[in-house]
Amino acid sequence: MRLDICYRALYAYDSWVAESQNEVRAAPVTDGRQHLVAYRLSVAPSSRAVAFTDYWGTRVDAFGVREPHLSLEIVAEAAVETGEAFLLPAPTDFDALAEPVFAATHGEYLARTPHADWGDGLAAAAADARADDIVATVVGVHDLVRERMAYEPGSTYIGIEVEKVLAEGHGVCQDFAHLAVAMCRSLGVPARYVSGYLFTTSDFTGEDVDGDIVNVQTHAWFEAAVPWYGWMAMDPTNGREVGPRHVKIGHGRDYDDVPPIRGAVSGSSVALVETDVEIRRMDPSQQAAVVQPPLTQPIGEPAPIEAQQQQQQ
Repeated sequence: MRLDICYRALYAYDSWVAESQNEVRAAPVTDGRQHLVAYRLSVAPSSRAVAFTDYWGTRVDAFGVREPHLSLEIVAEAAVETGEAFLLPAPTDFDALAEPVFAATHGEYLARTPHADWGDGLAAAAADARADDIVATVVGVHDLVRERMAYEPGSTYIGIEVEKVLAEGHGVCQDFAHLAVAMCRSLGVPARYVSGYLFTTSDFTGEDVDGDIVNVQTHAWFEAAVPWYGWMAMDPTNGREVGPRHVKIGHGRDYDDVPPIRGAVSGSSVALVETDVEIRRMDPSQQAAVVQPPLTQPIGEPAPIEAQQQQQQ
């Protein structure tokens, strides 16, 4: 499937900002399931960005605005080709997790992190999902999170403890993903948080779209490591495996490793933030006629946007 994506973020400050330094993680990754065709980042006020790949393998566009400004607008455009979901791995015994090379290369995805620091309540709930093999256990965690959680936009906040998320039983895709990651790790299965986009009109149902354009927010899911297979990607928010309508940006131990935008400003200004993601599904017969933006990161004045009220992802 060919998807064209436009991520927009507008920061409107209540007083002049003398300087800001920013990092953007919005470019889809190229991996075994998807291919990044083109990517372009635009910023206003204009600034030159430096692109690099961080420790986790995610592209980062870093830039600074060194002139006084009352607003900052960021537009990231990407064209991506996605493939079908991978077949689930064969049943794998838990003893395989102790294989020396696997254990050495996946240990950091077993550690407690600020957004995936579990307690007795979560560990007990995760134990109910444990099966005789790793794959069935990961599916069980996915199903348990889906069953225990209600999707309620705006009901939580970035940084909420996973124990509280589980106890209250509601949240957004971030919370579903963090909860699944913490449950897997509590059972000894390495797991990581994934940031991306989803072509759907509803994060919770993940249903297909009648038309070819949707306006959404960024999405999140999780991946669990299975020896001799790789990373098994599941989306508990809409109760399915990750497929062709999912576009991955990057992964990390939790949200803090892959935030769409991270920055700092000089001054005491407060910002009103508005974000929007437009995803367009391209007709295969029209793809050859589409002129792609260059695979660079030119910086300049982006086209005006009609920003929408930010929602927690």
